[in-house]
Amino acid sequence: MSNVLRLAVVDPNDDTRDTLKNTLLGMDMVWLEAECSRYEFFADVVAQTHPAVGIVAMDGNPEKALQLVSEISSDAPDCDILVVSSSTDGGLILQAMRAGAKEFLQLPVKIEDLLSALERIRDRGSSGEEGRCRGNTVIAVAGAIGGVGTTSLAVNLGCSLAADERNTVALVDLDMCLGDADVLLDSIPDYTLVDVAQNVSRLDFTLLKRSLMKHSSGLFLLPRPVNLEDVALITPDDWQRVLALLKATFSHLIMDLSKGYSPIDMVTLQEADHILMVTQLDLPCLRNVTRLMTSLSEMDGMADKVKIVVNRIGLENGQITLKKAQETIGREVFWQLPNDYKVMAESRNDGIPLIEQAPKANITHAISQLAAALSGNELVTTDDAGSSSLGRLFNFWSPRA
Repeated sequence: MSNVLRLAVVDPNDDTRDTLKNTLLGMDMVWLEAECSRYEFFADVVAQTHPAVGIVAMDGNPEKALQLVSEISSDAPDCDILVVSSSTDGGLILQAMRAGAKEFLQLPVKIEDLLSALERIRDRGSSGEEGRCRGNTVIAVAGAIGGVGTTSLAVNLGCSLAADERNTVALVDLDMCLGDADVLLDSIPDYTLVDVAQNVSRLDFTLLKRSLMKHSSGLFLLPRPVNLEDVALITPDDWQRVLALLKATFSHLIMDLSKGYSPIDMVTLQEADHILMVTQLDLPCLRNVTRLMTSLSEMDGMADKVKIVVNRIGLENGQITLKKAQETIGREVFWQLPNDYKVMAESRNDGIPLIEQAPKANITHAISQLAAALSGNELVTTDDAGSSSLGRLFNFWSPRA
């Protein structure tokens, strides 16, 4: 279980313990190692199970709970203590922190607050240490112009990531007016983003997953609203809370952005780990990439997350060369996708992702390798002589000079 954050919980109150337990069980990023109803026994539970985090509910007996926090902090320093209580007494909070608690949350625990606390605990620990959380990867797919293939890439990248059984992957269609990710997956979802956003305060992780459509590939989909008038019902604050829930529930999130770079898109870009800027080798696209990069460079840390993805390489002889494109935009191209119009058109029209429709196609292979690269996996390629070598960029498609 080295890829999740392992937890143990103690709470003498059955109702609050069950509520907390049910919340934790819905989070993909954690594993509930043990639960306990007696303060007297919890130190032994920690000693036997070695969790990364011990959650101590204090309301059953604050005095015993404080003694327990102090004991665990002394005897099991590798176990970070997260204290929860319905009390707002500043003196009690101070005592808990002095006893060794790393985080204090008020009951009833808000999901976004719990997620933030666990992320802070994760960040304080070593990423390679056993029992620490693997975290979550948010990939925003943005287009330099309409029609460059952002949705096709988002859908097929999500399906490629979901093919790895270790991953739980969700795709969110943020093109509120004209998004068609559901069409590419031949699905008619029961719920949309507006349903989730309007009920976010009542959702737990289990209900959230039930609100998303699960495709046969393993990919979960949260589509755009059905009615145009519903778009205004989703505020950036609502989306921020939904995004926090999604980050706690899934190992990978794919965000298919709109072309309008709306306030919701900007929230997503801020939260993203990778921003895939999809373009083609023509003047309007490259001009827009330059404009967008200029704007993003003015936002702290944003430009560093951008990865240029050139789509439809080999489309026609009139394309601008890759070398000239890189000179124009002032940065290297991260990935290239070949022009495979017939395969892609059939996939889109049939509503079947490439990994199922054409698993051996060049475009499918390129997207699968992109998924591996974004996951930090080394890629094995074969050169013309048949020898194997490690590669990352241009490891599939030989660019034209």
